[in-house]
Formats: sequence, structure tokens, C-alpha cells
Amino acid sequence: MTRALAISLLLLTPALAACGSDKKEGAKAPAKAATTGEPNQASGGCKRVPAPKAKGKGHERKPKGALDPDKPWRLVVETNCGSFTIALDAKGAPHTSASLVALAKAHFFDGTTFHRIVPGFVIQGGDPTGTGSGGPGYKTVDKPPAGASYGRGVVAMAKTESEPDGTAGSQFFVVTGQDTGLPPQYAIVGRVADGLDVVERIGQLGDPSTEQPTQPVVIERVRVESG
Repeated sequence: MTRALAISLLLLTPALAACGSDKKEGAKAPAKAATTGEPNQASGGCKRVPAPKAKGKGHERKPKGALDPDKPWRLVVETNCGSFTIALDAKGAPHTSASLVALAKAHFFDGTTFHRIVPGFVIQGGDPTGTGSGGPGYKTVDKPPAGASYGRGVVAMAKTESEPDGTAGSQFFVVTGQDTGLPPQYAIVGRVADGLDVVERIGQLGDPSTEQPTQPVVIERVRVESG
């Protein structure tokens, strides 16, 4: 099975589904992996922290305005493994970029996790429920160009197989593999401008067979920078 097919299928499973899944709210999050050592002991550069309590599905309002495309817009993602910065593509993905900025300002991502980690492929987060089925309560669409490619450091939005190309909620994934082979179906919102080593550190904390994290990777805060 190719990676292109695999991501579409996996996004439909209860534990790994992207926002927009028809799974009912309240689906159980993946079981917490057993850990050893003290709770705060660093593991591969990541501070050991408890898994945060899952939030409910979002009921946010879809932003109406667009970002100034002439300004540089960045999201600084602070985690227990370090921080990385996403440079948003406000011109290529205006609706998705505006949505992520609005959600970050509303602290929507704070206290959520990277619920799906596939070593050598992607890390996926942005789900308030931690189950893979949550979202902000609305969708945006920024259809990617026909020649879109998803290489290392690209940040794109997860969707279910049945949703139109470029559909996005709040779940995003960061590519850690060199050549994923994904088709141009996922809205590309930007790329990692700084801290790719942190992304790769997170990418090592996944079980290849279950694609679930081997320890909690928590998004402690997402800050917006512009200008």
C-alpha cells in the first residue's frame, strides 16, 4: 500500500481520523503509552509530561476577514520537545492561514497534543479531542495546485478521503519524510521556517505500527507573529 493511499485510509480510523470524520464525539483517545523514569525526565530532548485532559469538539466562529498577504505571518508552536516556527502562506492558502491565526489567538491549540506520529512520514496535531476526529466546528477550503508536493518541512491540513481537495479544519500535519508521495489533495498552509530539528525529534516518538505517540507530545502554546 502506498503512502498516498495509506494517509487517506488512516485518517478515517477513530484514533487517527482528521477533522471532519463522522465519528461521534466522545470516542476514546489512544491509550497512554507506558513510561519509565521520573515524570519530568527528559527523553530524547523532550521533557516528560502527563497527557493533558482532552477538550470537547470546537465551536469556534469561522473568521470572515483575510490576513494581509504582504505581511509575513508565523505561528510559533511551543511543545515539551522545544519550539518550531511555521511560516504561513497567506497568499496561497488565504482561508486556512486566516483560520489558523484566529484559532491560535483564541488559544484553541494550547493544551492539545500531536495525536498521530508516523516516523519518517508526518506528525499530526490540532485536534482538541485528541482522538483524531475533532475540529474547530467549521471548515475552510484552499485547493492546492495540481503540482503540489509534500516534502520535508511542509505543513498541510488533514482531511478525510471523502472531503473535497483542500478542505481544512484545525488538524494539521508536518512532513518529516523526504518524499511522501502524497497526491495534491491537502491544503498547504506553509512550511517550517525554524526548528525543524524539533519537528524531527517529535517525529521519532511514534510507534510505526500503531502510529500513536510513545509518550505525550503536548502543544503548550501557539503564538502568532507578524511584521
